[in-house]
Amino acid sequence: MSDKQGACYTFEAAVEMAIKAENDNYQHYLEAIRTVTQRGAREILRDAALDGLRHKFQLEKALIEGFFEGSVPLSHSIPIMNLDYLLKTDNLSAKSDSREALAYAIHLEKALIDFYRGMVQGCEGAPMAGLFSTNCKEKEDQLEHLEKMYEEHFLTEN
Repeated sequence: MSDKQGACYTFEAAVEMAIKAENDNYQHYLEAIRTVTQRGAREILRDAALDGLRHKFQLEKALIEGFFEGSVPLSHSIPIMNLDYLLKTDNLSAKSDSREALAYAIHLEKALIDFYRGMVQGCEGAPMAGLFSTNCKEKEDQLEHLEKMYEEHFLTEN
């Protein structure tokens, strides 16, 4: 997809953009893992980073094979709480706790969802639209999981 809405690159260029987006997110997670010292915060960030590596591998495999096997178009978006609008996006420090790590992960996952949604719209009708639709759904699932975890642990009623 180009910077202009509604335009799409070749399959290879679009998949390479997605690989770069996943890798950029992974680098943010890796930096955060190296920064925080609280065990729970590190585990949250580690799990999210590993999920990103799985997506990156799927994209790299699709790039080599020239197609993405088993991609299913996104029929509807997963309902999310949009906690990214409520939570601060501060960089993590060594003293960051699980709450801050979850907020950080929520922001990173939401950014990838926005990226994939743009790719789906820009590549509508192209062979790779299903790939981006599938990745978007998986990222929405991951974000839903993170938001539920945040709600369960930090948005409890009195």
